[in-house]
Amino acid sequence: MRVDALRRRALADGTRYGGGAADIVERSVRLELAAALRITEAAAGMLLAQAEAMVSRYPGALASLGHAGMTERHARTLVDLLDAASPEVRDRLVERAIALAEELPVGSFRRQLQRLIETEESATLTERHARELAQRRVVIEPAAEGMAWLHAYLPAVEAHAIHDRITRMAKVINAHPEETRTLDQTRTDVLADLLIEGRTDAHPAEARGIRATVAVTVPVLALLADDDEHRHAQGLAPATVEGVGPIPLDRARELCGGDAGWMRVLTDAETGMVLSVSRTQYRPPAALRKLIRWRAERCMAPGCGIPASRCQIDHNIAWEHGGHTSLDNHARLCTGHHTVKHHGGWSVDHLPEEGGTLLWTSPAGRRYLVKPERPVPVFRPAGPPGGSDVPF
Repeated sequence: MRVDALRRRALADGTRYGGGAADIVERSVRLELAAALRITEAAAGMLLAQAEAMVSRYPGALASLGHAGMTERHARTLVDLLDAASPEVRDRLVERAIALAEELPVGSFRRQLQRLIETEESATLTERHARELAQRRVVIEPAAEGMAWLHAYLPAVEAHAIHDRITRMAKVINAHPEETRTLDQTRTDVLADLLIEGRTDAHPAEARGIRATVAVTVPVLALLADDDEHRHAQGLAPATVEGVGPIPLDRARELCGGDAGWMRVLTDAETGMVLSVSRTQYRPPAALRKLIRWRAERCMAPGCGIPASRCQIDHNIAWEHGGHTSLDNHARLCTGHHTVKHHGGWSVDHLPEEGGTLLWTSPAGRRYLVKPERPVPVFRPAGPPGGSDVPF
């Protein structure tokens, strides 16, 4: 508040700053703030913008920050994301954003708020996507020492598919004992081979047949809507691609009828339940692995942002200790947090009534709830108490 008050006083008392225009006064204040705090003018400018936003547009967030309900990083994230949204979406989401900031770690908060904004903005997604699609292009940027950057502005689905394929091929190649390249180096060489020669003869046989894998999630009733505006008006969630976010409905229809390598998950519009995935060995069958991966987009450790596609499927209760290979005994954990869970003194419990939520308890006794992005509903019979769960 004091930073914003300094800026407001300076603008109100322009004569003190030589009677200059507002942008000159603001520049003067930025310099004064930078010199006093021993930071760059760019950092001071960001601080001024953050202060102005909190005081003018997000007083609820400022109050939360004042009583330590959220951290400064939460506040900065809230301002950055909501300021980029349309005013209507911003007004609808600000209270929910503050509540999320007070509940979640910064990384999880950023992802959840981004998802909320994308969902609210999805009514006009088709129109905006079409406008940007017309701008697709490939450009080259020279760099030093005989190097250059190759930039491609293209649909996010294709971009993620390209990155997924060259990453998976590079990992197979780097698994050979004699390979000395880093993953980044191999990935770059694979991209060049595919684009220049169009062939993969120089790669190991097991890497040549690798194709992209992309998970497309579509509320089944959304496919019946005329367009994204009508889908949004009916209260239906947008189609999404893992790691990308919402995509236009027309593109979702195209992907749902596309290549078999694309994982399509049709969900019930009311419950979010998967409509066609079903399971007694140690390793989860393919359908179960897909559902576990679909349920959570990230590692299910507190605050972790590692994508599910780079995580391992963990038995919560270990197989050797009697654990079952079932949906309510599995979660995606990255390698580091998988190790911490088993050897770092933490305990992790599935909450069966919460559709995949994990309760982590630290060695110090602190407890953290981690909820998946797409909780799987638990169905129970309407009969007398004591009946078994209805299978799904």
